[in-house]
Amino acid sequence: MSEMNNEVITVMKLRTIGRHVRESFKSIWRNGWMTFASVGAVTVTLLLVGVFYVILMNLNEVANSIEEDVTIKVLIDTTATPEQQKALETELKSMPEIKSVVFSSKDNELNQLVDSFGQQGEILKLYEQENPLNDAFLVKAAEPETTKQVAKKIEKLESVHLVNYGQNDVDKLFKIISISRNVGLVIIIGLLLTAVFLISNTIKITIVARRREIEIMRLVGATNGFIRWPFFLEGLWLGIFGSIIPITIIAILYKNIYGYLAPKLEGNFIQILEFTPFVYQVSLLLLLMGCIIGVWGSMMSVRKFLKV
Repeated sequence: MSEMNNEVITVMKLRTIGRHVRESFKSIWRNGWMTFASVGAVTVTLLLVGVFYVILMNLNEVANSIEEDVTIKVLIDTTATPEQQKALETELKSMPEIKSVVFSSKDNELNQLVDSFGQQGEILKLYEQENPLNDAFLVKAAEPETTKQVAKKIEKLESVHLVNYGQNDVDKLFKIISISRNVGLVIIIGLLLTAVFLISNTIKITIVARRREIEIMRLVGATNGFIRWPFFLEGLWLGIFGSIIPITIIAILYKNIYGYLAPKLEGNFIQILEFTPFVYQVSLLLLLMGCIIGVWGSMMSVRKFLKV
């Protein structure tokens, strides 16, 4: 008997769910212009969010590439013996703040200097006497943001003649990167809040027009949950429908942009995010945002009509 009751309850629940789904689609169809307005608001907002997100993530990737390329050049004192150089290298490698240490001989440093001047650099070889440059260690910090602190710590070590990491340029670079990341994050959060406001107000207009329907349902004894579910599903569908166009546009645009830029940046230390899996991640994010925005806007709008 109890098994039969459980089966009946299960069938009733499935029928109720089916009813809620049907009602949500009927409501979307009946309220054509309101549905169009809601989907349009979600589409425009998610398109802006998606574009800013793609730009922000690629700027972040470029920033990470630049940060990873920041190198501290530790010039070794010319009076340092091979043993002292080895001791300095060991001490550098033992520092937890340092990611890598690479030795560069003074001959290698001279060749790099000559190459940096291009054809004019060949003149340096004509007048080359004794190599006046220092042997050096090329050091990279484990955390690029700590480059300045690591450089100051290295300066205090024995056998160090000079430490150079492009102080002024690096400080400005990190400041610009930090500002761009924060501004991008604020813009995205602002767009999301705007989206929730627009969707909730658009759906609220729809629900206000159907307040008599809600009142009748309450008079016949419908629970708040029973009334709320169709609106919940309606907001969900609006969010899904509103995310399809932004996902499609962004995927097509990014595919073309990646196809154009990737070959040009090949071999360069600056790279943009690969088309896959990045586009799938963006698509999933926009779909989730659309669902959350639609459901949240719908729930916030229907709340006032369900208060006792």
